[in-house]
Amino acid sequence: MKGLYKNIIINSEIDKTQLAVLIDPDKMKLKNVSTFIEKVKRSIATHILIGGSEVKENIVDAFITEIKSHTNLPVILFPGDINQIARNADGILFLSLISGRNPEYLIGKQIEAVPKLANTSLEIIPTGYILIENGKKTSVERVSETIPMSRSNIDLICDTAKAGEFLGMKLIYLEAGSGATHPIEPTIISKVKSTLNIPLIVGGGIRTKMDLDKAIIAGADLVVIGTAFEEDETFFEELLKPELKITAN
Repeated sequence: MKGLYKNIIINSEIDKTQLAVLIDPDKMKLKNVSTFIEKVKRSIATHILIGGSEVKENIVDAFITEIKSHTNLPVILFPGDINQIARNADGILFLSLISGRNPEYLIGKQIEAVPKLANTSLEIIPTGYILIENGKKTSVERVSETIPMSRSNIDLICDTAKAGEFLGMKLIYLEAGSGATHPIEPTIISKVKSTLNIPLIVGGGIRTKMDLDKAIIAGADLVVIGTAFEEDETFFEELLKPELKITAN
């Protein structure tokens, strides 16, 4: 599947809601994927991300194969390490943790990934990854050994995002982290978006339709939700495709 980035751009220009559902193989059993994907297909989701901070080696391929047997939605790698690179995905967010100062996650892991990516057909999308503090220590913070950016220093967040764009990133990803106590504030999203000429992804701590709507209104081009989609049936019902809501009523 080609043109993933181009489609994100096109949908952003026409203000189409873009929602990615994140599947973490470390937190979901393979046998539960089919049921989960049936929920995703009934929702307004437009993309599936797969990956996590501490995923075991050699299991991502099986998850992608199972996902693709149930849906035609694009499957994009969101890798926490090079062992999560799989040839059978459609693309990869080639992440650089630009909010941190650990060279391994700024460029080291990316260099290690080159031999694995060189002979794949994955669409590689350079992405500046910015971790924002959310009141608790996340797995990203622990694994990457980096400190998240303070929510109160919006100017620094904006400058970091813009620096990512100047470096050639095609996407900027604002992340509150898995299991965040609260999502990134609309004020931060809107100010970062106003500085950028590239699409903005926002994820972490989004557990309600209101959280989702606030992020989109503030300027997020693509919003990411995780296991809240699976765990909260009410949230799922709020994200049904419009035609299915009519049927349900």
